[in-house]
Amino acid sequence: MLEGSLTDVVEMDAASNNSVEDIRSIRDEVNFLPTLAKYRVYIIDEVHMLSTGAFNALLKTLEEPPAHVKFILATTEPQKLPATILSRCQRFDFKRLSEEDIVKRLKIVCEQSGIEITEEALKIIAVLAEGAARDALSILERCSQEQEGKIDASQVKQLVGIPEITYVNNIVKAIFVYDTEKALQGLEEVLADGKDLTNLLWEIIKYVKDILVYKTSNNLKIYNKEELEEIGKLSNDISKERLINLIYGLSEIENNMKWSSGKEIMLQTGIIKLSTNVNYDGIDELKNKVQDLEQKIASGNINAKQTIENVSKKAEAPIEKEPKKPKVNITNLKSEEYWPKVINALKESGKMILYSNLMNTKAKQKDDLTIEIIFPNGLTKFGKDLLQKPENMQEIVKLVSMECGKEMRVTFINAEDYVPKKEDNIEDMVKKLDIPVNIIEE
Repeated sequence: MLEGSLTDVVEMDAASNNSVEDIRSIRDEVNFLPTLAKYRVYIIDEVHMLSTGAFNALLKTLEEPPAHVKFILATTEPQKLPATILSRCQRFDFKRLSEEDIVKRLKIVCEQSGIEITEEALKIIAVLAEGAARDALSILERCSQEQEGKIDASQVKQLVGIPEITYVNNIVKAIFVYDTEKALQGLEEVLADGKDLTNLLWEIIKYVKDILVYKTSNNLKIYNKEELEEIGKLSNDISKERLINLIYGLSEIENNMKWSSGKEIMLQTGIIKLSTNVNYDGIDELKNKVQDLEQKIASGNINAKQTIENVSKKAEAPIEKEPKKPKVNITNLKSEEYWPKVINALKESGKMILYSNLMNTKAKQKDDLTIEIIFPNGLTKFGKDLLQKPENMQEIVKLVSMECGKEMRVTFINAEDYVPKKEDNIEDMVKKLDIPVNIIEE
């Protein structure tokens, strides 16, 4: 069977053999008894690729299979199989292997094959394999073929196109301190070394994620002592909020690169944006000022009572107040009837980020082409940036346009900024027309 010469075991790739005729040929063969083995076994790989007709042709055989026949249906996407097929099968879900188990297996293979490799290199291969032993063995095999002598971590990274941790560290450190020039210089060094853009961005995202994990749990496995010390220094100089925002920003760059022909340009402009102090709201600076003030009060270097008296005197001075906007009672605002359907459609389609940001909103039609989405609790800058992403905006506009029956525009408005549409009365309409009109009341 392992040599592939046993006719009682038949393997079929459904990705290339997915027609009704292919299944019919199996259905005609199942009546024959096995020649050597106890059963005739049919292994259908990538079974979710079968056509609807092929599934229907297979269904009858699965319902009443001969006693000497076994079917093994293999797929990575069981949700694509019809319910009629799933209900007639025993299901076995294979989970990813842990990195520790992959390392153990690789050590056994290296001992039996006479391959010399460092512990760090094995850990990197295990991480790159993402839970698949086959992928880990493939990487190990490539390393052993192209490298003479002992395999180390740098050789594994070079083989798969991953930049050195030093390059990634320099770029991330420059982004943290808003040093755009240094960030671009580090980027150019990696690109000049011939590294893949996608791999580079993936390494940057992973490195920022690891800094966030280290800041949260103080636990990382794949780094050596010196690298952990550097990660510790970086984690102390940055907040969790900014690390999370950086991961979102880097992921957005990755998404933009997928659909762009100028991947290098998208990466460079994205790094410039993240390393430029444009969207910085001064939160860290404000925190530092508050901490400095608290330290002065605690040390007695500032007279808190005198400061309060000075503030009180200033407060007694007359201050010209800006005229307040008339507040709108948003709770009594009647929303468009179709808006709950739009929000529910986002939930059913699995777009939970959009759903969670829009579930308490109301929608009003401003004019024939514009829908205003009003946020009773206010709209944060982060939420607005998220909703205005091209793919998210496109999804909202599509659902709203479908409900309205025509192409519509969508705008986002805070409740305090919302101005209700003023309905013109007859007298206003007469003034606008500027022609003599007699209004007769009966």
